[in-house]
Amino acid sequence: FQLEWGNLILASLVCSTVSEVDVFSPQYGIGNEELLPSRSTSLNISNIFYGIMFDAGSTGTRIHIYTFMQKSSAEPPHLDNEIFESVKPGLSAYVDQPEQGAETVRGLLDMAKQTIPSTHWSSTPVVLKATAGLRLLPEQKAQALLSEVQELFEESPFLVPDECVSIMNGTYEGILAWVTINFLTGQLYDQNQRTVGILDLGGASTQITFLPQAESTLKAASEKYISPFEMFNRSYKLYTHSYLGFGLKAARLAILGALGGKDESRMYRSSCLPPSLKAEWKFGGINYKYGGMAEEVTGFQSCYAEVLKVIREKLDQPAEIRSRTFYAFSYYYDRAVDTGMIDGDQGGIILVKDFEMKANKVCEALTETNTGSPFLCMDLTYITALLKEGFGFYDHTELQVRWRAYSGTTVWLFRSHYKTGEGIPPTPFSPLAGSTHKSVLVRGGPHQGAEGIRELPRCQATLLSVG
Repeated sequence: FQLEWGNLILASLVCSTVSEVDVFSPQYGIGNEELLPSRSTSLNISNIFYGIMFDAGSTGTRIHIYTFMQKSSAEPPHLDNEIFESVKPGLSAYVDQPEQGAETVRGLLDMAKQTIPSTHWSSTPVVLKATAGLRLLPEQKAQALLSEVQELFEESPFLVPDECVSIMNGTYEGILAWVTINFLTGQLYDQNQRTVGILDLGGASTQITFLPQAESTLKAASEKYISPFEMFNRSYKLYTHSYLGFGLKAARLAILGALGGKDESRMYRSSCLPPSLKAEWKFGGINYKYGGMAEEVTGFQSCYAEVLKVIREKLDQPAEIRSRTFYAFSYYYDRAVDTGMIDGDQGGIILVKDFEMKANKVCEALTETNTGSPFLCMDLTYITALLKEGFGFYDHTELQVRWRAYSGTTVWLFRSHYKTGEGIPPTPFSPLAGSTHKSVLVRGGPHQGAEGIRELPRCQATLLSVG
């Protein structure tokens, strides 16, 4: 598995820090055509281009509308603005109504038409990448959903690249998240390769990705979890492991004993839930009845015992991760914000034991009136067990908890249109046979960039989700 920089470019979004990018979610309607661009109004319109990214997760579908600016032909473009909006539930909830699922995407696509100038529609790529929510569905049903979305895109006025609607596997998710955050934090330029690891907890799956420093880690790991590639004239051997079925919401089903269950009349119970609770929850197109255990002992210890049955000896535990720095995203962030452990805007540093302390506090108060999520005790306990018993982190391990790996959970990849007809392979990580040069692909005419880098003309943008 080779990643040749001749094929790919992590575009100039990495030239901006997260704080330099405007992210907003306005109310859309007539008269909002000038929302993009927001601030670089002095630029010629030819120096502005856009991209539309749909992130189809297990809990919702998100649209990210990007504005890219290029101040001169001698500089690469940079990410200037992002507009973000989402709808719930996710596409997987429409497993038996694919047309209805596509309609949820249509509403978001109409929003893009209102915000991107019509003069740019035909050159603005639109891409949807689905993650674990659709990976859990039967292949035929997942494909039916994707086909409806593909048809919707082809009817739109936007640019539809090859393979623009697809399911991204867990390995790509982990790799792209790792590349993005390490590029943004400058770790890829560190001569000692002191990179940071990535922990991502979605609804249906969880990923761990890091660059091993110990040879023993590489030897002990299965080959399918080691991804070698080249980038910036360096070779990397990345450890990335995606665990399907170990996302937060899939874990709820497993803890309840409902994973794979289709009997909507059955009541699933857990000591992790308020004792008097009786409720319904829809996930993956199925309604589940669930509740607490009024006659049983509740609290953190009993809940932890239930969770351990789902976690214990199910995940690999590379020893060196205990001394490494990791960034944690998605539901790690959500639950930390929900319980006041970190600031919602800035994120923060959390010790593994902080999750356990908060879980203990929440679970011991299950009998009290709680206006929050009835799953909060279960979720916090699961996160605690996942980190400690699953991955093997120490109590004092620090985690940098953030909302997402990068604005829009997106890595931009540029595919060149060569006049000779030679194109870049559509597979995200295919090597370019015989390639020896390191290319940066930007929109515009041919020009010379940094020393030792040849820049190629005329590009279209293709997007890949990492969240």
